[in-house]
Amino acid sequence: MLPLRAVPGQFGPEVREPGLRTWRVEKMKAVPLEPDQLGVFFNGDAYLVLSTHGAEGTELHMWMGEKSSRDEQGACAMLAIQLDHFLGGHPVQHRQVQGYETPEFMSLFPAGLSYKEGGVESGFRRAQMGSGPVHHLYQVKGKRNVRAKEVELSWKSFNKGDCFVLDLGETIVSWSGSKSNMFERQKVREFAALIRDTERHSKAQIIDAAEGEEPLEMIEALGLIPRLMDSTPEDDTQTDILNFATLYKVSDATGSMSLTMLSDKSPFCQEFLERDDCFILDNGNNGKIYIWKGHGANSEERMMSLKIADQFIQRMNYPLKTQVEILPQGRESILFKQFFQNWS
Repeated sequence: MLPLRAVPGQFGPEVREPGLRTWRVEKMKAVPLEPDQLGVFFNGDAYLVLSTHGAEGTELHMWMGEKSSRDEQGACAMLAIQLDHFLGGHPVQHRQVQGYETPEFMSLFPAGLSYKEGGVESGFRRAQMGSGPVHHLYQVKGKRNVRAKEVELSWKSFNKGDCFVLDLGETIVSWSGSKSNMFERQKVREFAALIRDTERHSKAQIIDAAEGEEPLEMIEALGLIPRLMDSTPEDDTQTDILNFATLYKVSDATGSMSLTMLSDKSPFCQEFLERDDCFILDNGNNGKIYIWKGHGANSEERMMSLKIADQFIQRMNYPLKTQVEILPQGRESILFKQFFQNWS
């Protein structure tokens, strides 16, 4: 493996300062985004999101769009390794998959996330740069973690159980279905305001509309209102989630990565975690695995943590949406510690 160091000009000392920073992966490089672009993600791209809290620590997120390529995802992982190396290996790392982001990630964007079609290599964004009329439709759904996703500009995209933002350029319609929940109704206008303030420079008008009280602008853009579908059951809350967990030791003592199962009965003994090695805590039935990196683990193991996680997910036949959290020794999360007896 080539020495991992930040590309000149790629990451500077400012990344150590408190704040939130986002980079989009473009042609194997991390391109910083402007503050007014925070929270807007194209589904064909991959991003790095760095949240620095000073003495409270640093969180590094790798966000993968549902239509991003394997090359983009691989480049994002490599850039994350470079940034982590630049920061001395201290950040807690997370892999986020579009539509399955963790609450911690969502909390970084109080106005919610906005998904857009296309990517840096597609013609979609360039097509939107012209002077023609702007027409976008976003579906706003969820409970505690409300997201906006761009959908087909048609009444067929609507239902009574969600909220929608119709972006017509100078006019933005914030529409609430009769069966939408209070979180969606609260967030839908925030999404509309986000578009107005960041993409229209506060010059657009927002119209609040409820189902059955559609303004003329909606009718002109979408046509006559058909019979809308009721909402369908969502997977926002899952019951009877199995909390089974297994602890593995990762080693490359033989020259190739190997796994040794230490225990499949939690709570585990904290003494299992030796500072000279890396470990996998498998909570895949609950959609998440943890990689723990001891201070004394060799550089190969520490820098290949995400690759180890991907290989493990494939071996266990877990879905690609499985969350990954990479924890340096001393930066363990409370969710990780709960699997151990008498953590100290």
